[in-house]
Amino acid sequence: MEHYYRELVSFLSSRLGSRHAAEDVAHDACLCLLERGGHPPIERPRSFLYRTALNLVIDRHRRQSVRQSEPLEVLDSDERWHSPAPSQLLHLDERLEMVRRALDELSAPCRESFLLRKLEGLSHPQIAERLGVSQSVVEKHIVNAMKHCRLRMRQWEQ
Repeated sequence: MEHYYRELVSFLSSRLGSRHAAEDVAHDACLCLLERGGHPPIERPRSFLYRTALNLVIDRHRRQSVRQSEPLEVLDSDERWHSPAPSQLLHLDERLEMVRRALDELSAPCRESFLLRKLEGLSHPQIAERLGVSQSVVEKHIVNAMKHCRLRMRQWEQ
């Protein structure tokens, strides 16, 4: 999967007009592939990854279209947007703690790359510059962090 990543980002960048947006979609597509678990095995992983990424782009476009057409007053008056149910908060807190524990198990550069991308929204070149590593190392760190977190979450939720 990692060897398709750069190719996928380039492909998506040309369609989305933004490398940052392309990296986000590529990450999400890789995560979808990882969440599948590999059962049944994918015969053509490159095609599957591209189709998943294109579906995510379509979903993203639809969400943006709905968001633009929804009057803000509806969102303000809808209680769901303000306060999740207490049971949801507990579940989210537990999952957040699991993610924190999984991230603590990673090497510092791997964890830092992941957090700079997901929390601060930095691009791969920005992270590479900040950490003094190559962009490909940043990409590997982020993919490895996602794999590790997904694996640990599955183990702990059983």
